[in-house]
Amino acid sequence: MPEIGATLREARMRERIDVSEIEATTKIRAKYLRALENEEWGLLPGPTFVKSFLRTYAEALGLDGKSLVEEYRLHHERPSDAMLEPIVSTPQRNRRRQAPSGPSRAYLAAIAAIVVVIVVLIVALASGGGSAKHPATTKAATVKHAHHHAKGTSTQRTASASQIVALSLKPTAAIYVCLIGDNGRKVIPGLSLQAGESTSTYHAHRFELTLGNNAVTMYVDGKARTVAPSSKPIGYSITRAHGRQPLAAAQLPTCK
Repeated sequence: MPEIGATLREARMRERIDVSEIEATTKIRAKYLRALENEEWGLLPGPTFVKSFLRTYAEALGLDGKSLVEEYRLHHERPSDAMLEPIVSTPQRNRRRQAPSGPSRAYLAAIAAIVVVIVVLIVALASGGGSAKHPATTKAATVKHAHHHAKGTSTQRTASASQIVALSLKPTAAIYVCLIGDNGRKVIPGLSLQAGESTSTYHAHRFELTLGNNAVTMYVDGKARTVAPSSKPIGYSITRAHGRQPLAAAQLPTCK
């Protein structure tokens, strides 16, 4: 059997048809027509176009295009070229249109859970807002109580300070002195003081004093007080409220 290209060329020349005329008739470019006649398959776009151009060209010349295409497949088409041909799927008729599916159950459950959480938060905030007033009230009451307590304490301290008495001694001769302050504290623990040996000024709510004689001048809240002469020890209880009060012999502090 003659070659494909030679068959095409001989048929065209026999009919005395120019390539340009075939180009105008088949709408196949002249360079592709010449490539078919010369069997230059590599110049053509691909196996699919080769077979299409070959069939069209052959039928334009009155040849059996089907047999030439089959000849090309048997002798020139590579298996890999056939595998690369596009596969055209036939359209499926009466395909049912899938209706868009609605929200899934999981999606609806998630929405419901979010709504529940929001409601719980709103209730919690509302409850917290109502109860938040209580701590503020309690705090105000605590501050008020602390203020009154501080005020009361300050008043007590002021009252207590007003009850404190100041006492100092200035001996004019040697004298025994026992001086007891608040809570039984021995301010002068039974000492013999010499003439001119003045003591410090002591402070207490109450003093109890034992003197061996009257050779001393007492200064109570800055005021001088003398001691009456006596052949026995002399004792006094000294406070701001009652001043200087004599003590009986049995009540005299001994500092022992």
